[in-house]
Amino acid sequence: MAYRFRNNAIVDKSFYFACKIVLFAEELKANRYYEIANQVLKSGTSIGANVRESQRSVSTRDFKNKLGIALKEAEETEYWLDIIDETKIHPIPKGMYEDCDELIRLLVTIIKKS
Repeated sequence: MAYRFRNNAIVDKSFYFACKIVLFAEELKANRYYEIANQVLKSGTSIGANVRESQRSVSTRDFKNKLGIALKEAEETEYWLDIIDETKIHPIPKGMYEDCDELIRLLVTIIKKS
């Protein structure tokens, strides 16, 4: 079964970002950068998992908490991208930084307005 588009910007964007992260982590693993691949894979896919979980939250506090975790994971993902970029071990895929930054900005806005 393929992904069902949700018409919810943060849910859809975080899902597609996670898919890009999975493919990027596979490239890193193919070049034997296993540890950093696992780090970026965990944090990058956790964003969408926590966003998705927030959609079934039981209260506003729970909703904000789940999105707060997603925000922390997005910041961590950006950190790992910075490490990869700075060490020049592998090129960062085009648009990945921008996608991560967009997720961070969306999450901050949603948390502040909730």
